[in-house]
This record gives sequence, C-alpha cells and structure tokens, in this order.
Amino acid sequence: MMPDMELDAVVSIALALALGLLIGIERGWTQRDQAAGSRFAGIRTYGLLGLAGGLGGALQTAFPALSAVLLAATAVLVVMGYWRSTRGQQAAPASISGTASLVGLLTLACGFVAGAGGHALASAATGVMVLVLAMRHQLHDWISRLDEREVLAIAHFALISLVILPLLPDTPMGPLDAWRPRQIWLVVVLVCGFSFLGYIAARRLGASRGILATAAAGAVVSSTAVTASLAGKMRDRAEDPAVLGSGIALASAVMFLRVIVLVAALAPFALSTLLAWAMPGMLTSLAGAWLLGRGSGKASAATSPDLALRNPFALGPALILAALVMVLSVAARWVLERFGDAGLAVVLALSGMLDVDSAIITMGNLPAGTIDPRLAALILMPPVLLNTLIKAGAAIGLAGWQQAWRSAAVLLASALAALAALPWLLPAL
Repeated sequence: MMPDMELDAVVSIALALALGLLIGIERGWTQRDQAAGSRFAGIRTYGLLGLAGGLGGALQTAFPALSAVLLAATAVLVVMGYWRSTRGQQAAPASISGTASLVGLLTLACGFVAGAGGHALASAATGVMVLVLAMRHQLHDWISRLDEREVLAIAHFALISLVILPLLPDTPMGPLDAWRPRQIWLVVVLVCGFSFLGYIAARRLGASRGILATAAAGAVVSSTAVTASLAGKMRDRAEDPAVLGSGIALASAVMFLRVIVLVAALAPFALSTLLAWAMPGMLTSLAGAWLLGRGSGKASAATSPDLALRNPFALGPALILAALVMVLSVAARWVLERFGDAGLAVVLALSGMLDVDSAIITMGNLPAGTIDPRLAALILMPPVLLNTLIKAGAAIGLAGWQQAWRSAAVLLASALAALAALPWLLPAL
C-alpha cells in the first residue's frame, strides 16, 4: 500500500493537473477561432503548466533545488512563448494582449500551491481566475458604458473603504471612550456602498426594481444604512419617492427576517416567543412596501434617465448618520455609567439601537439557563423596535416630513404591530 505521504503528494499533483486543464478548457474555448499556430498556449500547455507547478510544490521540501529550477525554467518558457507570439504582431499592436502569458504564470502558481498542499486556496484562486476570464465580454461591455462621474465615484468609494477605513484606529476614544473611529467610519462606507449598489442595480434592472433589489440585499447587512441612503435620494428627489419609500419598508421587513434567522441560529431557545412579535412586524413592513410601491410604475416610467441615474456617491447622508451614531454612542455610555446594570433589557436596548445584531449575539452568549426563554425573546424586542423607530426618525430627518412621512408611517406601524402581541406574551411569564 502506498504510504500516506506519497498518496497526499499524488493527490496534490493530480489536483494541480486538473486545475491547469480547467484553465486550458476556458482558454481553448475563448481562442477557438484563432488560426492554428497563432495561439500562445492551448489546453495541453495549460495542463502541463499546472502539472509543473504541482511537481514544484510537491518537491520543494525534499528537493528544493530541483523545485526551484523546474519553476524558474517553466516561467522562462512562458515569457519566451509570449515574446514569440507577439513578435510577429508589431504591425498591429492593438491585437497584442498579456492575458495569455499572465494566465500561464498564474496557472503555474496555482499548481505550485496545490502541490504544496494548499488545495482550498489553489482551487479558489483557479475558480476566480476562470470566472474572470469567462466574463471578458461582460467586463469590457461594463467598462465601455462607464462615464467620468461613475469612474470618479468608484475612486471615491475606494478611497473611503480601502484607504481611510483600514488606517483608522479601532480603540475606544472620545467622551467616555464611546467612539471607535473605525466602526463609526464603517457606517459611512456602508451607506455609500449601498448607494453605489443601488446605482448599478438601477442601470441593470431599471430604477424601480434596482432600488428594491438593493434595499433587500443591503438590509441583510444594515437596514439603518439602507434607510439613510434611500432617504438621501428622497431628499434630493433623485428617484420616484414611492419606490424609495417602498425600499425603506422592504429593508425593515428584511431586518425583521434577519433577526428571526439570527435568533434561530444563535439563541434558538427564544425563537418561539420571538416569532409571536417579530412576524407581525415583518408582515406589516412587507404590506407597507407593497402599498407604497403599487402606484410607482407610472411615476417611474416618467422619470428621466438623467434624473434617475445621478451621481451615486452619497457622502452627505453617510456623514449625517455617522454623526448620529457618535451622539447616541456617548448617550448610551453615559446612561450605563450613571445608572449601572439596571437590567439586561435596558443594556441590550441601548446597545441595539443602531446594531440589532449585537443584542442578539449578547443573548446567544449567555450561559444556558441564565434567563427564561420567553423573557429572552421579550428582551430582544426593545432593540428591534428602537432601531425601527430610529430609522423612521432618520428618514424624516434626512428627507423631510413631506417626502418621508409615508415610509416613516410604515415603520411606525410595523413597530406597533409587534407591540400588539405584548398583552398575550406578558401573562405567559
């Protein structure tokens, strides 16, 4: 029987070969119309590149010199092959592409990682590479449709999310050590990100469906950020107010659904009682989303493309919401220090005003039997309802009463629907 170490090496090398062949299939299909002899490499070559990388990775411990020579020589052959394939194309430089040679080097690298035992990483990298290669036409089409303001919006979002956010400290500071700059700036990133996603969805799906799709997807992460983003658009009259209000109500419904799912996963002992008040709130939000969006078709159709697809970088509403987070964080810390642990319900309500998930996670981390399951479900009610009311206030504060009163009314109705179950739940304690 083959020793375990040798069997692992064979499996790793076989995976490297398979990954190379997978890349070769995509490359061969993409280049199927090119004349024979004009292609940089085909399915066999990419398969052998993966195999060479796999052998290099498997031999790096026992024979490091041989592994280095094999990898270096293969890389040189890839570069020489690219040089040879482009030498005759100098008269037509527009047809020269470095994709094939770069894919060859990446195939060698993925094979090496697989041969060294990093199966998951090699497979994931290969899958992403094949996907990017297969989306060539879609990516080129998307780039061709971008205008200057959209490229500028992408650059701005990259600045606030990839440059500023990682540089901010994540340590407590400010009054009562209530502020964590990175967490506060994350609110700005979320709001701007959802605004940009809404813009892309509107271009792909149309203004109405794009807003609703973005509201539902964004509320999985933060329904508060979605509300702030849509309220900012409502204030600027950038979209149909009925659709924006419907998106705010839909985000609230998704928030209730997210709470139900998280409780089922993290604190299942409280699920049955929680459903008694969370379901009415969710259904009310869904009904409000349908009612608000029911008459939006004509208005959306009449909206001009320039108005519907304006600059997506909504930094103003994001900064307003971040300031609100800072004020409420200080207020919550002051209450906790002044009055102490007056009760688990009060603590969770304060911590969950802007982050409902934190209250659920705290509940799930309690030792078993610490609290009655029915009481646990009721303790989770204040953060959820406070979050709903804060979103209603944020919508009115950002968009104004005239624009946002309908969506705020839906949020208030969903909170009242949840509270309506309270008389039936309290006697059960």
